[in-house]
Amino acid sequence: MPKGTPPRLVPPQRKFRRETKGTHTVPKFEIYKKGQGKYTRILTFLGVMVVGLIGAVILSDNLAPLVGTYLRYGIPVVALAALGALMFWLVNRPKSADFLIATEGEMKKVSWSSRKEIVGSTKVVIVTTFIMAVILFGVDIVFKVLGTVIGLWPKGF
Repeated sequence: MPKGTPPRLVPPQRKFRRETKGTHTVPKFEIYKKGQGKYTRILTFLGVMVVGLIGAVILSDNLAPLVGTYLRYGIPVVALAALGALMFWLVNRPKSADFLIATEGEMKKVSWSSRKEIVGSTKVVIVTTFIMAVILFGVDIVFKVLGTVIGLWPKGF
Protein backbone atom coordinates (compact mmCIF):
# COMPACT_ATOMS: atom_id res chain seq x y z
CA MET A 1 0.00 0.00 0.00
CA PRO A 2 1.21 3.49 -0.74
CA LYS A 3 2.23 5.59 2.19
CA GLY A 4 -0.62 7.56 3.80
CA THR A 5 -3.50 5.36 2.60
CA PRO A 6 -5.79 3.83 5.23
CA PRO A 7 -5.68 0.06 5.70
CA ARG A 8 -8.31 -1.93 3.83
CA LEU A 9 -11.10 -3.17 6.08
CA VAL A 10 -11.88 -6.85 5.73
CA PRO A 11 -15.41 -7.96 6.64
CA PRO A 12 -15.57 -10.44 9.54
CA GLN A 13 -15.90 -14.10 8.67
CA ARG A 14 -19.23 -15.72 9.53
CA LYS A 15 -18.90 -18.61 11.96
CA PHE A 16 -22.21 -20.33 11.30
CA ARG A 17 -23.05 -22.56 8.39
CA ARG A 18 -25.39 -21.36 5.70
CA GLU A 19 -27.13 -23.24 3.00
CA THR A 20 -27.53 -21.65 -0.39
CA LYS A 21 -30.93 -21.39 -2.02
CA GLY A 22 -30.86 -19.75 -5.41
CA THR A 23 -28.96 -16.50 -5.32
CA HIS A 24 -29.17 -15.82 -1.58
CA THR A 25 -28.16 -17.69 1.56
CA VAL A 26 -30.32 -18.64 4.52
CA PRO A 27 -29.07 -19.67 7.98
CA LYS A 28 -29.67 -23.30 8.88
CA PHE A 29 -32.04 -23.97 11.74
CA GLU A 30 -30.09 -26.60 13.60
CA ILE A 31 -29.15 -27.02 17.23
CA TYR A 32 -25.53 -26.17 18.03
CA LYS A 33 -23.81 -29.00 19.94
CA LYS A 34 -27.00 -31.01 20.15
CA GLY A 35 -27.40 -32.97 23.39
CA GLN A 36 -25.07 -30.74 25.41
CA GLY A 37 -26.53 -28.26 27.89
CA LYS A 38 -29.99 -29.51 27.01
CA TYR A 39 -31.76 -28.69 30.28
CA THR A 40 -30.10 -25.31 30.73
CA ARG A 41 -31.05 -24.25 27.22
CA ILE A 42 -34.62 -25.50 27.50
CA LEU A 43 -35.18 -23.87 30.89
CA THR A 44 -33.62 -20.59 29.71
CA PHE A 45 -35.89 -20.62 26.66
CA LEU A 46 -38.99 -21.47 28.71
CA GLY A 47 -38.19 -18.88 31.40
CA VAL A 48 -37.92 -16.07 28.87
CA MET A 49 -41.03 -17.29 27.05
CA VAL A 50 -43.07 -17.27 30.29
CA VAL A 51 -42.00 -13.66 30.91
CA GLY A 52 -42.83 -12.91 27.26
CA LEU A 53 -46.26 -14.52 27.63
CA ILE A 54 -47.00 -12.35 30.66
CA GLY A 55 -45.88 -9.33 28.65
CA ALA A 56 -48.10 -10.38 25.74
CA VAL A 57 -51.14 -10.61 28.04
CA ILE A 58 -50.40 -7.16 29.48
CA LEU A 59 -49.89 -5.78 25.96
CA SER A 60 -53.19 -7.29 24.84
CA ASP A 61 -55.01 -5.71 27.79
CA ASN A 62 -53.44 -2.31 27.05
CA LEU A 63 -54.31 -2.55 23.34
CA ALA A 64 -57.98 -3.35 24.04
CA PRO A 65 -59.31 0.24 24.06
CA LEU A 66 -57.08 1.32 21.15
CA VAL A 67 -57.52 -1.28 18.40
CA GLY A 68 -59.91 -3.96 17.16
CA THR A 69 -60.01 -7.58 18.25
CA TYR A 70 -57.72 -8.91 15.51
CA LEU A 71 -54.95 -6.43 16.29
CA ARG A 72 -55.50 -6.75 20.04
CA TYR A 73 -54.58 -10.42 19.90
CA GLY A 74 -52.53 -10.43 16.69
CA ILE A 75 -49.82 -8.01 17.79
CA PRO A 76 -49.00 -9.92 21.02
CA VAL A 77 -49.00 -13.26 19.16
CA VAL A 78 -46.59 -11.90 16.54
CA ALA A 79 -44.41 -10.36 19.27
CA LEU A 80 -44.37 -13.68 21.17
CA ALA A 81 -43.49 -15.60 18.00
CA ALA A 82 -40.67 -13.14 17.29
CA LEU A 83 -39.42 -13.56 20.86
CA GLY A 84 -39.51 -17.34 20.42
CA ALA A 85 -37.47 -17.13 17.21
CA LEU A 86 -35.00 -14.72 18.84
CA MET A 87 -34.59 -16.99 21.87
CA PHE A 88 -34.13 -20.07 19.67
CA TRP A 89 -31.37 -18.19 17.84
CA LEU A 90 -29.80 -16.95 21.09
CA VAL A 91 -29.67 -20.31 22.88
CA ASN A 92 -28.17 -21.92 19.75
CA ARG A 93 -25.65 -19.17 19.07
CA PRO A 94 -22.16 -20.63 19.65
CA LYS A 95 -21.08 -18.16 22.37
CA SER A 96 -24.39 -18.38 24.27
CA ALA A 97 -24.67 -22.14 23.84
CA ASP A 98 -21.10 -22.71 25.06
CA PHE A 99 -21.82 -20.56 28.12
CA LEU A 100 -25.03 -22.50 28.91
CA ILE A 101 -23.24 -25.83 28.36
CA ALA A 102 -20.46 -24.78 30.75
CA THR A 103 -23.05 -23.59 33.28
CA GLU A 104 -24.83 -26.94 33.23
CA GLY A 105 -21.49 -28.72 33.65
CA GLU A 106 -20.67 -26.60 36.72
CA MET A 107 -24.13 -27.25 38.20
CA LYS A 108 -23.47 -30.98 37.97
CA LYS A 109 -20.15 -30.56 39.83
CA VAL A 110 -21.72 -28.81 42.84
CA SER A 111 -22.21 -31.01 45.90
CA TRP A 112 -25.83 -30.36 46.81
CA SER A 113 -27.13 -30.77 50.36
CA SER A 114 -29.27 -33.77 51.20
CA ARG A 115 -33.04 -33.43 51.49
CA LYS A 116 -32.82 -33.89 55.27
CA GLU A 117 -30.36 -30.98 55.61
CA ILE A 118 -32.50 -28.72 53.41
CA VAL A 119 -35.67 -29.50 55.40
CA GLY A 120 -33.84 -28.85 58.68
CA SER A 121 -32.40 -25.54 57.44
CA THR A 122 -35.81 -24.48 56.12
CA LYS A 123 -37.42 -25.15 59.50
CA VAL A 124 -34.76 -23.02 61.23
CA VAL A 125 -35.37 -20.14 58.80
CA ILE A 126 -39.17 -20.32 59.24
CA VAL A 127 -38.98 -20.41 63.05
CA THR A 128 -36.42 -17.57 63.13
CA THR A 129 -38.59 -15.46 60.82
CA PHE A 130 -41.67 -16.08 62.99
CA ILE A 131 -39.76 -15.13 66.18
CA MET A 132 -38.45 -11.95 64.51
CA ALA A 133 -42.01 -11.04 63.42
CA VAL A 134 -43.31 -11.47 66.99
CA ILE A 135 -40.45 -9.34 68.39
CA LEU A 136 -41.03 -6.60 65.79
CA PHE A 137 -44.77 -6.65 66.50
CA GLY A 138 -44.04 -6.17 70.20
CA VAL A 139 -41.62 -3.30 69.53
CA ASP A 140 -44.21 -1.69 67.24
CA ILE A 141 -46.86 -1.87 70.01
CA VAL A 142 -44.40 -0.32 72.50
CA PHE A 143 -43.60 2.56 70.12
CA LYS A 144 -47.31 3.11 69.42
CA VAL A 145 -48.14 3.33 73.13
CA LEU A 146 -45.14 5.59 73.86
CA GLY A 147 -45.97 7.84 70.91
CA THR A 148 -49.57 8.19 72.07
CA VAL A 149 -48.55 8.85 75.71
CA ILE A 150 -46.06 11.60 74.86
CA GLY A 151 -48.38 13.13 72.23
CA LEU A 152 -46.55 12.37 68.99
CA TRP A 153 -49.81 11.29 67.36
CA PRO A 154 -53.47 11.35 68.40
CA LYS A 155 -55.20 8.49 70.23
CA GLY A 156 -56.64 5.78 68.03
CA PHE A 157 -53.90 6.20 65.41
